[in-house]
Amino acid sequence: MGKDSNNTLRHLIEALQILAKYNDRAYPTHCEHDVLMVLVDPEEVSAEDKARLEQLGFDPGEESEEDCFVSFRFGSA
Repeated sequence: MGKDSNNTLRHLIEALQILAKYNDRAYPTHCEHDVLMVLVDPEEVSAEDKARLEQLGFDPGEESEEDCFVSFRFGSA
């Protein structure tokens, strides 16, 4: 993967920095079945930030029991 890929560490860090604006809790992530979950309530995140998070591979975790954003892109190796 080249530098233009949206799968880089820089993109993951950007997504986490956006999410940290809304919740800076202890133990903020959870992984299972190739899905990375970041425990931030999607209802608290601005539309602009949600749009950027979607570009970075993070979507509201609508099927999850927790209020979170999920990433299949960064959830598996």
